[in-house]
Amino acid sequence: MNEFEIDKKQVRRAFSRAATQYDASAVLQREVCIRMLEKLDYIKLKPARLLDVGSGTGWGTRQLGERYPKADITSLDIALGMLQVSRGTSSWWKKLFTSPRESYLCADVEALPIATDSIEMVWSNLALQWCNDLPATFVELNRILKTEGLLMFSIFGVDTLHELRVAFDGVDGYNHVNRFADMHDIGDMLVAAGFADPVMEMEKLTLTYDDVRAVMQDLKSIGANNATVGRATGMMGKAAWQRITQNYEKLRRDGKLPATFEIIYGHAWKPAPKMLQDGRAIIKTDFKL
Repeated sequence: MNEFEIDKKQVRRAFSRAATQYDASAVLQREVCIRMLEKLDYIKLKPARLLDVGSGTGWGTRQLGERYPKADITSLDIALGMLQVSRGTSSWWKKLFTSPRESYLCADVEALPIATDSIEMVWSNLALQWCNDLPATFVELNRILKTEGLLMFSIFGVDTLHELRVAFDGVDGYNHVNRFADMHDIGDMLVAAGFADPVMEMEKLTLTYDDVRAVMQDLKSIGANNATVGRATGMMGKAAWQRITQNYEKLRRDGKLPATFEIIYGHAWKPAPKMLQDGRAIIKTDFKL
């Protein structure tokens, strides 16, 4: 058994439970989304069909709808509760603004029920870290993209919540923090999946809290609980909690406890094929008759 394997049922339950309170707590997710949207200022593509992977309650989807008012946008999330909140918010939004043509799909990005070569842009803000097989997921996203289509995403990197990892170190034999991918490995995955010239960037954002319970409650309120199969399933004892608190308190700075998130931004294009299905090579030339 892979102790770091993501329990998708747990992910679905956690995010569905958090759906109604998500927007009030998802400060980090919204800030990263804003920074991703700014990067679109340099992208000339005007997609006719756009897929928002891990759309959550739809805040980012609505921003994309304003940017691409003529696009058909599909909101995809593994948690039905998130899509239900998103759809309700969108109905309210339509009363004030011209809404794009939109649809909702409850599905797992690792097994997309979407036709090959049918999407011009795939957008995903802080959702792909919930995949068990990230290389295969990129292959799947490449499959549904049209030639010269764009994949743009953000994902948590290896140093995410390293303070929490330190606090739990030696407390017991369970996993308490999900495992995250390295930026350079993600770039290699994109190339292996068939994407061209991926652009990768990284930054670290730090949130601060008054105490350890506030850190844990904030993660719970956005559904970002530990979802690995190697997690503890019972209640934590008083002695263990005291040790965690003591470990985390050693990291207190300027009166606050930090929680660091490594944010990896990436985008890549699906290039034109170099070979036909029958094996013949495609060679581009500038020769004109």
